[in-house]
Amino acid sequence: MTDEQLHITPRVGRILMSEEAIYGLILVSGMIVVSARGTSWEAFVTVTVTVIVFFAAHVFAGTLGRLAATDGHAGLRASLRASARQSGGMLIASVPPLIILLLGATRVIEDTAALWAALIANTVLLGALGWIAVARWSTHWLPRILSALITAAFGGVLILLKAVIHH
Repeated sequence: MTDEQLHITPRVGRILMSEEAIYGLILVSGMIVVSARGTSWEAFVTVTVTVIVFFAAHVFAGTLGRLAATDGHAGLRASLRASARQSGGMLIASVPPLIILLLGATRVIEDTAALWAALIANTVLLGALGWIAVARWSTHWLPRILSALITAAFGGVLILLKAVIHH
């Protein structure tokens, strides 16, 4: 499946194909696992605050890195803008699991179901990102499947961790 088949704009496609988007999904899954003893509301708040803090830290570090790499010639505003744009995937990738957690927090779905659904959705999203990333440079199905499985495995490991820790 290509970005065009998914009706993704080129800008959103670039953001979702970033290491920050994949890292963001893994971060969200990890935060759901560690906060899952509580309610989906507690997980929603924990994940939201954590993603915002990690995004801000990533933007700050990226800005400093760009300034250091250019001996300050890139300029603060341009470095900050570029770093925020690069880190945007972390925020965008966290939206689907946050919506699921919010559905649990507002009692549209049961708490436990929301926590598991958010973890499963993250794993599926990770697999999809792995597939799409390789599909951009390979038409062969084997590398696409391997990439999807490896990328989804990060979410799978966290699901196993939740099952072991909380059951």
